Amino acid sequence: MPDVIMPQMGESIVEGTVTKWLKKLGDRVQRDEPLFEISTDKVDTEIPSPAGGVLAEILVVEGQTVQVNTVVARIAEDGKTATAPAAIAAAPAPAPKPAAAAPPPPLAAAPAEREDEDVRSSPLVRRLAKEHSIDLREIQGSGQGGRISKKDVEDYLARRGAAAPALPPAPAAGDRVEKLSVMRQRIAEHMVLTKRLAPHVTTVHQVDATRIARLRERLKDQFLERHGVKLTFLPFFVRAAAAALQSFPVVNASLDGSNILYHGDIHIGIAVALDAGLIVPVIRHADRQNVAALQRAVEDLAGRARRKQLKPEEVHGGTFSISNYGSFGSLLATPAINQPQSAILGVGAVHKAPVVIDDAIAIRSICYLSLTFDHRLLDGAIADQFLGHLRGVVEEWAEEII
Repeated sequence: MPDVIMPQMGESIVEGTVTKWLKKLGDRVQRDEPLFEISTDKVDTEIPSPAGGVLAEILVVEGQTVQVNTVVARIAEDGKTATAPAAIAAAPAPAPKPAAAAPPPPLAAAPAEREDEDVRSSPLVRRLAKEHSIDLREIQGSGQGGRISKKDVEDYLARRGAAAPALPPAPAAGDRVEKLSVMRQRIAEHMVLTKRLAPHVTTVHQVDATRIARLRERLKDQFLERHGVKLTFLPFFVRAAAAALQSFPVVNASLDGSNILYHGDIHIGIAVALDAGLIVPVIRHADRQNVAALQRAVEDLAGRARRKQLKPEEVHGGTFSISNYGSFGSLLATPAINQPQSAILGVGAVHKAPVVIDDAIAIRSICYLSLTFDHRLLDGAIADQFLGHLRGVVEEWAEEII
């Protein structure tokens, strides 16, 4: 029977998690038909069946993480004897081995549990100290006889730049507890990492998008007929961002220790919202593509992201990112930087608004653009010059789009 293995989805990928079986034991499957879904550090995707036949064995259950090249299932080919599905179903797939419990830390590593004669505190205070790895002997108690109070610990944490975590409430009647998906866990880890690494600063510019709004309205039907995709505002902003990155290469750079890595290519990641979270496929060499090519690339990448058909190389290697939160009606947001990049552009909804032009009020198509940047590498002056250049491209748009 042909083996179904956990594929290696990229050179750096060493394991994958089976998130969903699309077929049940005994189901007939065609060659190259989607068989199961996996999640890795880089991408969530569907894996096709290597052969046609009947799904005879499932060796890795949903939620289990295994090394690449591990056999996860077996297919009984047509014309060959397969184990009866009922018998297979009666033999449960091996459950993942529970992680070995971490050995208890040595007493010396738990300063909150050391109760020296000169440290006076309550059980609550000692528990807080243990949760935050605090040596109570470092705190000057404000109570009688130097007794350490809860407020003393909280003040100490505030000075140290940490806040005491609130204990989550116990589930009540009607509450529902759901385990985080693998994708959501990866997003959480990435967001914590980027906020810890980079001091985020955001600047916002108002852009008059009337010229591209009128151009889009006039040519959208012709564009759809010629290119087979609807014309949105996003490719205009991608094109303008690519032009601005050419003029301000430091915004397209990354920090590498004490060095600045100036990327020779402009690869722009486009944030795509999925039911399970967010993924950022990359448009490579965005500066070499016109509006039509960029619109096709956006549609292709977003569509395949939602169908879980992206390849690992299509979601890494970006040098700059764009979050088009305006597609959901948002006017303004401050998205988090996509590490190891140094900046991310936020595009708000294009909307009609009254503005003052030559001391007269006019109705224009307005959009707010935000640039969130890593203040370790970029300063406000460069960020504003970058957005100013981008705004100029949009407001004075001169390229043909048909």
